[in-house]
Amino acid sequence: MARPALRVDAVLVQAVIAGALSFAHLHDLAAAAGQDGWKAWAYPVSVDLLLVAAWRRLRNDGPSRLAWCWFVIALVASLGANIATAGFLDLANPPALLRLGVAGWPALAFLGGTLLAHGSTPTSDRVPVPPAPATAPEVEPDPTSDPTPEPTPDADSITAPEPAPALPAADPAPSSPPVPAALVDHARKVADDHQSRTGAPIDIDTLRARLGVPPQLADAIAAQLA
Repeated sequence: MARPALRVDAVLVQAVIAGALSFAHLHDLAAAAGQDGWKAWAYPVSVDLLLVAAWRRLRNDGPSRLAWCWFVIALVASLGANIATAGFLDLANPPALLRLGVAGWPALAFLGGTLLAHGSTPTSDRVPVPPAPATAPEVEPDPTSDPTPEPTPDADSITAPEPAPALPAADPAPSSPPVPAALVDHARKVADDHQSRTGAPIDIDTLRARLGVPPQLADAIAAQLA
């Protein structure tokens, strides 16, 4: 199995170079302030470790005032050493404040490292992070409903309903059909025969059945027989 080729990370190389320069500047500043031997080498280690501890606390526990405070203190100490060794201070004759700051740094770094390693961040000390805006759930359209909204009728466009058309006048009652005289004579004979047999005058239904005529004609014949 072939081993992967060694790749040089430019960002990592840059970080190593920057760290080495910052480490050397802190050493030179501590040595100029009167810290010689191994003590001068311990100062850059202390500053860098405090910076890393604060950054790790920020990544693991989230933003908090405690972690941000010690991160800024360590960053100012490292950045201040880089600026001070660039010729802004006479390292051969360092000022009293520089000696005071270098002498008090171990106690300050010990306090910060202890709080970052063993202190718990209270809820009220954490920097609030605004929640992401909640998205409204998408409502699927009903396939059975009409997606086109019904237009609202305008008041001006509303017209009065048209009046219903008048119903046609009813046709007058049909007049009685003309009855031939021969049919009337035949009907009279049938009526007389019915009365002589039954003793009662013939009714219209019987007359119509005996003559075989429609109802209207039977009514007309009965009217003439009356």
